[in-house]
Amino acid sequence: MPWKRLHGTELDPRTAGGHLPPARSALTLRLALAAFGLLAGLVGVAVVLMADVPWGFAVLFGLIALTALVDLVVVAGRKHRGEPG
Repeated sequence: MPWKRLHGTELDPRTAGGHLPPARSALTLRLALAAFGLLAGLVGVAVVLMADVPWGFAVLFGLIALTALVDLVVVAGRKHRGEPG
């Protein structure tokens, strides 16, 4: 493959020549976003049930809340194990 030469060595564009640190997950941000998603989903369910709206919207908001709860548990477990982020 014709990769660019930098200082006389070939650099693999997929690895940036080994000059970059490994990617890290932003677990704290993901934890905050999952908490927000859970809260927004639960509030959405409550608003839909109080309003005269088809119940399908309550199911949709419930699925959003459930997905956020599962993500919250997974991320909290990863942080508890000591993963960086």
